[in-house]
Amino acid sequence: MRERRHPTMKIIVISPEAADPREVPAMDGFLSSGLERYHLRKPSWSGPQIEAWLGALPPQWLGRIILHGHAPLARRLGLGGWHDRDVPQSSSPAAFSRSCHDLGSLRRSLPLHPQLIFGPVFESITKPGHGPGAAFPWEELRGILTAPRSPADARVLAIGGITAERLERCAGLGFDGAAVLGAVWNEADPVRAYARIRDSAARLEASRHAA
Repeated sequence: MRERRHPTMKIIVISPEAADPREVPAMDGFLSSGLERYHLRKPSWSGPQIEAWLGALPPQWLGRIILHGHAPLARRLGLGGWHDRDVPQSSSPAAFSRSCHDLGSLRRSLPLHPQLIFGPVFESITKPGHGPGAAFPWEELRGILTAPRSPADARVLAIGGITAERLERCAGLGFDGAAVLGAVWNEADPVRAYARIRDSAARLEASRHAA
């Protein structure tokens, strides 16, 4: 495997889609324990609903939140960025990140965004039956992820069925980190679940450097 271009595997957390009373307390725990970016994805919420929800958060959190959709709102509120939809024609180079679900869109999007989220890599925890097909070209994906990039610091994160135990497989494929959803929110204590994944990523990197 090639030497990783980033010193650590980046872990991001994606919000639950619906209102969840655990979310704000959990965000406090995530951000206090090292989470760099929290992805807010509420597909059924209107712009005013999202703005009101964000307005109730501590202001110092806003710069670490990536909003899925609603780019004007993300700009106006000074958020950390926004995540573009997974439609290539609408892709905006100014967006912080976007999702890719096939190798063609991954190749096209790598030069345009500092961060891409690709998957599903494993069967989804939140959407049972949604996963990579039996004939998925893993070696072709590995070739894309390990090839030189422009910009060189662009990150590609794995999504779909990510758990602490599966991070090693993600690193072996060449991913620079992972986005987690079900592995965190399906647990009784989301902060503890995130900490297990974060610590697994740290151990993986420590083992690599010790080898």
